[in-house]
Amino acid sequence: MRKILLVIIFIIVLSCGNEKVLQLPEISYSEITDLKDVSHAYLFYDETKEDNVELNRKNLISTTNWLINVDKRLTLKQAIPHIKYLQDKKANSSHKNEKAKNYYTCNDTSINNLGFIEFTNVSYKNESLDDYSGILSSVGDSENSTAIAFEDYNNITIASTVLKSIVLETTKDSLSYYLKKCDTKDGLILLNFHEELSFQNYIEYKSIISETDLNDSKISNNEFIFN
Repeated sequence: MRKILLVIIFIIVLSCGNEKVLQLPEISYSEITDLKDVSHAYLFYDETKEDNVELNRKNLISTTNWLINVDKRLTLKQAIPHIKYLQDKKANSSHKNEKAKNYYTCNDTSINNLGFIEFTNVSYKNESLDDYSGILSSVGDSENSTAIAFEDYNNITIASTVLKSIVLETTKDSLSYYLKKCDTKDGLILLNFHEELSFQNYIEYKSIISETDLNDSKISNNEFIFN
């Protein structure tokens, strides 16, 4: 895996021509640390671009696992449109491999090497939250629903029929605790992320969620990006 890390850095430098560095988001642990049959796309942070994003997808092969390397300084508003574009390109390719998946590449600090977070089935949706009306309507009348709004770093709002609480404010350190409290039979948890969240914050939240052992509830594949 260390050789893979060196290869990635080498490709990033050569692909840009001006030795631009991509800063990967950091997580403290990843279940996935080794992948085979991969190709890469890069979302660089570039202040000279209109949306501060430079996309390099030249080396992508549709039948492989895709490793999407996103600079942690980008916001979701900047990164998600390009990620959706890549998802659509793969989904609509004439050459498909149903076993090939999509992953975000991270720096796993526990091993000082690469880790990966899968997002193959994630579908990004745009919505607006006005005084939490959006998150509350997402919960609806279901007795087993929870909606979580990640507003900015360490500022989280939970609306859950399971907790019998309309609005509960919490922090990153308590996220796993409340996820387990909301874990119930046939439960559904919907994730809502503010568009100005950095990709670092987004991946950190995703890592906490993936590490939380839920027995019954399902995390919705629909992720809402709100403004």
